[in-house]
Amino acid sequence: MTTLAVRYTAARSLDTASVETSPPGTGEVELAPAFVGICGTDLHIFHGDMDARVAAPAVLGHEMSGRVVRVGPDVEGWQPGDAVTVMPLRWDDACPACRAGHQHICRRLDFIGIDSPGAMQQRWTVPAATLVRLPHTLPLDHAALVEPTAVAVHDVGRAGVREGEKVVVVGGGPVGVLIALVARAAGADVRIAELSPHRRALAQQLGLTAWDPATADITHLVNAWTEDAGADVAFEVSGAAGGVDTAVDVLGVRGRLCLVAIHPRPREIDLHRFFWRELTLVGARLYDRTDFENAVALVADGTVPAQRLISKIVPLTQAPAAFEALEGGGDVMKILVDCTAGADAAEGAAA
Repeated sequence: MTTLAVRYTAARSLDTASVETSPPGTGEVELAPAFVGICGTDLHIFHGDMDARVAAPAVLGHEMSGRVVRVGPDVEGWQPGDAVTVMPLRWDDACPACRAGHQHICRRLDFIGIDSPGAMQQRWTVPAATLVRLPHTLPLDHAALVEPTAVAVHDVGRAGVREGEKVVVVGGGPVGVLIALVARAAGADVRIAELSPHRRALAQQLGLTAWDPATADITHLVNAWTEDAGADVAFEVSGAAGGVDTAVDVLGVRGRLCLVAIHPRPREIDLHRFFWRELTLVGARLYDRTDFENAVALVADGTVPAQRLISKIVPLTQAPAAFEALEGGGDVMKILVDCTAGADAAEGAAA
């Protein structure tokens, strides 16, 4: 059986091709992905930055929504037609992290869509344990934002954001805006620092205050906003050296810095500031099932206005061009890949 898929083949090279797919085995389900988001990690793969981990040709995609097509033996609670998203993590349940209850940072974690074939295909077989149910009222294109929203939920939780705290998000891309929305829903007062005029404008349309670090001294603005106290929490989401500096500089006494972005190379950091103000640095890597379930609720009730964050939806065959559009920046926030075009042909191939 074959299905049409988007594959990473080499640095800066993607194709669409027919790939082999297997029927669901014991404990597995076959899905028909509907929409798959392209995220920053996918762009890292596209650039070749993760070649030590990603074995080309590799089917990409882990931000998805879709429906169950078939269930394998010993699968209970799911049936064809169910609307789902996937928490794309498989862990070994044996390493020290798993034994401590932190399965999402398993030492031998299989991140589906990076370490194993992902969702950017018309048929996809995954463990039933990875499924997360979606409300039938939630549009599937909106539901493709559940996974990045779960990232934001986990980040805000790791930072311990509390009601009334002042929060600075450095980087106003999709995850940065989602962090700002989740933090605001937790009762925080939030500011975003973002270079892109388009992304600043979108944040402001969502009721968020966004500053341009190219034309303003962000630390000065934070001091004026907080009466020189500094921010309680900063999120570094930009992935840039300057973003790290800004995130540290804006924090007040005993502020918390949550590192969200993937930094492909070591960064210098002002450790004296950490000593002098007793700052805290926390990492935030993925999410757990509670984060995912909370994210479903936030997207479903409109706390996360998914439609406003979706810049474009392209068919599966145009996904390679969409990667290039995202890489170029510009007036783009989140691009979704529509995997349903040609689904009838895929069903025929799988018969």
